[in-house]
Amino acid sequence: MDFVTPAGFRDVLGDEAQTRERISHEVQARFAECGYVPVETPTLEVMDVLRASGRMAGSPFKLFDSQGDLLAMRPDVTLQVARMVATRLSDQPGPLRFRYLQRVFREAEGPMQAAARELTQIGIECIGEAGASADAEVVGLLADALKLAGVRDFKLAVATVGVLRALLEKSGAPLVWKARMLNAFHASNFVEIDQLTGRAAEAGVSPLFADAISALPRIRGRREAIERVRALVAPLGCEDGLDDFAATFDALVEAGLADRLLVDFSVMSSFDYYTGIVFEAYAPGLGTPLGGGGRYDNMIGAYGQSRPAAGFAFFLEQAMAAATVPSTGRMGEQRDAAVFCGHPSTPAGEEARVEGCAASTADRSVDGAGTLADSGEPAPLRIAVPKGSLNVDTIAALAGAGLDVTGLADSGRTLIIRNPGVEYIIVRPTDAPSFVASGAADCGICGKDSLLEADPDVVELADLGFGACRFVVAEPTGAAEATRDHYRRLGSLRVATKYPRITRAHYAKTGVQVEIVKLHGNIELAPLTGMAERIVDITATGTTLRENDLVVVEDVLSSTARFFSNTCAFRTDPRIVQLAQALQEGAGHTAREACEEKE
Repeated sequence: MDFVTPAGFRDVLGDEAQTRERISHEVQARFAECGYVPVETPTLEVMDVLRASGRMAGSPFKLFDSQGDLLAMRPDVTLQVARMVATRLSDQPGPLRFRYLQRVFREAEGPMQAAARELTQIGIECIGEAGASADAEVVGLLADALKLAGVRDFKLAVATVGVLRALLEKSGAPLVWKARMLNAFHASNFVEIDQLTGRAAEAGVSPLFADAISALPRIRGRREAIERVRALVAPLGCEDGLDDFAATFDALVEAGLADRLLVDFSVMSSFDYYTGIVFEAYAPGLGTPLGGGGRYDNMIGAYGQSRPAAGFAFFLEQAMAAATVPSTGRMGEQRDAAVFCGHPSTPAGEEARVEGCAASTADRSVDGAGTLADSGEPAPLRIAVPKGSLNVDTIAALAGAGLDVTGLADSGRTLIIRNPGVEYIIVRPTDAPSFVASGAADCGICGKDSLLEADPDVVELADLGFGACRFVVAEPTGAAEATRDHYRRLGSLRVATKYPRITRAHYAKTGVQVEIVKLHGNIELAPLTGMAERIVDITATGTTLRENDLVVVEDVLSSTARFFSNTCAFRTDPRIVQLAQALQEGAGHTAREACEEKE
C-alpha cells in the first residue's frame, strides 16, 4: 500500500511552515492595525447558500450529509462572510471590518489538473462603508499584504464595472446577447467581444453602443485612461461609477502606489458579484493573478438586508511563489526571497487607524524606496509555437509581425529557439494552453479547438484566420436507421472522440444522451469496429471521412488559429498587446489579399 496524499493536497514541512506562519502573522497584524477583527467560517456550507450569491469562485467539493442536504467544502470565504453578516449581524449598524485566514477547497479544472486543491486564502471585508476612501483602503491593504509576503514586483490592474453595466443596460440589447457579452468580458475573450459587437445590428444594438463596448476593454494606462473612457461613454450617458473610480485612483496615487497601478477596463470578472471597483494583482512570471477583489454592494442582499461592501482575497501559496520569481525571470528561475517582516506599532484611536491605512505604502516596500527590486532588462518574450499543420502559417504570422524567427522553420529536435528578445517553445497545439496558462510561456498560438478543449484561464486576443477546420459528428454511411434504433432501445449513443469536453458540450445543447469514448488517434476506427456509433472529430476537406466510408451528420463548430496570452503577461507586459495588434493587422491583410484573388 502506498501512503500518499490525495492529488492536489500536500504536507507542509518545517521551513516552509515557518515562512507561512511569519507571513500570516505580519499580514494579519497589518490588517489589525487598520481595525479589522478576525472571523472564522465553517469548512462546510449548504450548497444552496453558496449558489444564492451568484457566480461562485472555483468548483467546490460536494457531499451529502446524513440529513440529505447537499453541502460544499468552502471554495471561497467572501460568500460565507456575506451570509454571516446578513443572518447574524443584521442589527449591527457598522461599519464592520473583518479579516480571515482560512483554507479553501477547489476541484482542479482545465489544463492544470495537477493544481493545488487546498489553498490558504487571506483576505478582508469592509462592510457598511461606501465611497472612494473605503475602496482605496481595501486596494492599499492588498498592496501592503503582498509586500509583506515578499512579492516585490507586482501590478494592480484596476477598473470599474459600472461603465459596462450602463452600456449594456442602455443599449437595448436582448438578454441573451447581454449575457454572452458579459461572459466574454468575464473570460477576457477579445475575439468573442469583437464577434458579438460585429453582429450587434442583428441584436438590435446601435453601432454607437457596439463600438463603445468593443473599445472599452482595450483602454488601459494610468490616470489618462479614465478620461479616455469618460470621453468614450459620456455622449451615451454611461459614466456610471467613473467619478468614484477616479477619486479612488487619485487616493491610491497619493498613497504612493502610482507605479503599481494599471487602469485596465478588461478587468471585469464576475459581474453578478461586483458592482463598482474591481482589481487584480499580477506578478511577472506567474500565469494567474495573485489575488483580487472589488466592491460587491448587492451580494449581502442575496442573504438579507443589502449593505455596501468591498474586500479582497489572495492565496498565500501564490504570493509565496511570486516571491521566488525575479522580475526578469519566470517560475523555476529561483532567487533567494527575503520576506520583509517589519513590526508596525498599532496606532491608538480611529483617527490614527484611518491615517495609518491611508499612509503611503511606498515606504513599506521591500527596498525602502518605493521602487521595484531586481529591475533590469525584461526577460525575452516567450511564445508557445505549435507543431504540425499550424506551424508554417504560425511562423509566417510571427515574421510578418516583425519578430526574429531565425531557426524556427528547421528547429529539428530543438525544443526552445532563442533569438534576440524572444524565445520560442515548440509544443503540440493541444499543449499550448497549458504552457501559457501556467506561465511557462507568456503567450502562444493554437487552434480554437485546443482552447475549447483545455478551457484554460487565458486572454484570447486575436483570430489569425488560418488553420480553418470544423468539428463534425460522423457515422458510417447508411447507418442512420441503425443509430436511431440503438438510441431508442438503449437511450444513449456511444461517441468516440479526442475532444471529450467539446463533445459533451455539443450533446448537452442537443439534449441527446451520450457515452463518450476517449481515444487518442484513428478515431475513424471506432464506428467501423463497433466500439461506438458515432465520432466527433476535426475535418478540413472531409477526405479522411470519405475514405473510411463515414458521412457527416451534424456540424459542431468551426475553428481557426488564435493568439492568446496568460492574464498576468497580458496585464504586465505591453509587448503582448503590441504583438496582438501586429498579428491582427497581418491576419486582416491576408484576408483582404485572399478576397482580391477571388475577385
